[in-house]
Amino acid sequence: MASASRDGTPGDRRRNAGRTDRKNPDRNNTDRKNSNRKNTDRKNTAGDDPRGQRSTGAKGGSGRASSGRTAGGKAGTGRGASGRSASGRSIPAGTGRVQQPSAKKQHRKGRSTPDVEAGRIRLNNARPARHQVGADESGHATYVDDGVRLQKVLAQAGVASRRGAEEMIAAGRVEVDGEVVTEQGLRIDPDTAVIRVDGARVIIDETRQYLALNKPKGWQSTMADDQGRPCVGDIVAERVMSGQRLFHVGRLDAETEGLLLLTNDGELAHRLMHPSFEVPKTYLATVKGEVPRALSRTLRDGVELDDGPVAVDAFTVMDVNDGQSLVRITLHEGRNRIVRRLMEAVGFPVTSLVRTHIGNVALGEQRPGTLRVLGRDEVGALYKAVGL
Repeated sequence: MASASRDGTPGDRRRNAGRTDRKNPDRNNTDRKNSNRKNTDRKNTAGDDPRGQRSTGAKGGSGRASSGRTAGGKAGTGRGASGRSASGRSIPAGTGRVQQPSAKKQHRKGRSTPDVEAGRIRLNNARPARHQVGADESGHATYVDDGVRLQKVLAQAGVASRRGAEEMIAAGRVEVDGEVVTEQGLRIDPDTAVIRVDGARVIIDETRQYLALNKPKGWQSTMADDQGRPCVGDIVAERVMSGQRLFHVGRLDAETEGLLLLTNDGELAHRLMHPSFEVPKTYLATVKGEVPRALSRTLRDGVELDDGPVAVDAFTVMDVNDGQSLVRITLHEGRNRIVRRLMEAVGFPVTSLVRTHIGNVALGEQRPGTLRVLGRDEVGALYKAVGL
């Protein structure tokens, strides 16, 4: 009886076992984990077989190592080879399930080689731009692959907006290397192409400088003076120091004031100064005496000077007052002090002289000692005047 009271009846033992399980659920979980661990060991042992033979464990926990599927599909061990659970998530190592290598990462810019075959990268398969008109050494039209679109070049040069440039091209107002261009999108080489709009050349080189100076009276027309006298170089000192090598187009004597052009375009400067291109220059001169209007014919016919004859292109008496006359003289000669020597030769010495025009460039209201940048139309007209 003592033994029976200690151990109880079989029914009591079953009831007590149920209470213990309910009071200690962790111990029950531990038992299940241990059981699962044994099953896992059996699976891993079978999975070492490279031929994928069946494991020898119990039906509930056994499975094929090669296919990763359980025999009964009830143990919940999932796939051994794929390393993924039923929910598609990767299974960590050490849980009895073999992980599969991670999928290839998609391409990231600057990180790896583009995966073109997978179709993840969009390829730029646009066709090259059309061949465009240029010019060869003989001046005939050629075709080039590279270059800049004509309307963009015109817009950058300040001719017009891109839309406006396209309208100019369509209207036949633009020439490239002597040929009228009406097709949109033509590409040119800005360094070599000669572009004209309405006959006036368009300057593309941004390094070129074209300046107009109103030289004051008493200043030398030089960039430097050995005697320390004020000169043109003093006015443009800032531009020269910044690396812009400028030189004057022709000269004015110290007592003559007015328009003087400065540039670093050597070819244009040379042609403007050369008498064969006959670029007109206009002066306003105040002379002693009352000039008769008949003097205009004499000056047009030509007057002989010490260094040869000289003839004016135009001569106009502007005003006569108090024994002085204001006259306007236009000529293309560029010899030293030519206007002063000419008027003195006909008996009307000059007391003051101002140059007002060189070609189409006018002095206007520009104050003495000031600089201004020539406009596109002014530069284009100068090029046209000398055949460039």
